[in-house]
Amino acid sequence: MNFYVYAIYNNQGRIYIGYTVDVEKRLARHNKILPSKKKSFTYKQGSDWRLIYSESYATREEARKRERQLKSSR
Repeated sequence: MNFYVYAIYNNQGRIYIGYTVDVEKRLARHNKILPSKKKSFTYKQGSDWRLIYSESYATREEARKRERQLKSSR
């Protein structure tokens, strides 16, 4: 199983960085096509999220480390 670090962008100029095992399914959750947590950042920011970047990693720990690295450089 691969883990993916991804960045998405919406029409309000917001960027979100996260990680997942299924980028397409996760994007559908961000866009409210599939159920999502109503208190999440992307839920509150509306829909129309577009994938702008992704990277693949062999382990969850590698993906988490890269996600933290990307978030800290913003």
